[in-house]
Amino acid sequence: MKNCLILFTLIFSIVSCQGQEKKKTTTAKIHKTEAEWKKILTPEEYQVLRQKGTERAFTGKYVNTFEKGKYVCAACGNVLFYSDAKFHSDCGWPSFDKAIKGSVTYVTDNTFGMSRTEVNCARCGGHLGHVFDDGPKETTGQRFCTNSVSVKFIPEKK
Repeated sequence: MKNCLILFTLIFSIVSCQGQEKKKTTTAKIHKTEAEWKKILTPEEYQVLRQKGTERAFTGKYVNTFEKGKYVCAACGNVLFYSDAKFHSDCGWPSFDKAIKGSVTYVTDNTFGMSRTEVNCARCGGHLGHVFDDGPKETTGQRFCTNSVSVKFIPEKK
């Protein structure tokens, strides 16, 4: 009985620690003027994150990055995606099947004669890309089509 109690405590501790690692990561919202954003972002980052631009397909730094780690907002550092959510989609941009809970917001985008769902950083409002319902059916079915310039990859420490 004592061994069962010790085993149960050990399993509970492991599960609890794993759950804590993937908790909601969004902190207080960041508000800056456009002039302040222009000072801290590169021209390309500013064009995508603040003016809702899109980098050219297959040109982004993270299209073919599949290392373990996490992706954070390039403007504010908010943790958005874990590498285990990334998949190869052949769309030309980094694709994820899920965002970290609470890390992004969704806005209906009716530009260019189509209806899409825009994805923004929940912390700073930076434009990340769009989400579509053509992702892997075996997971969420979603494809977060994300501009490389709107995120930064932080490799997992070994």
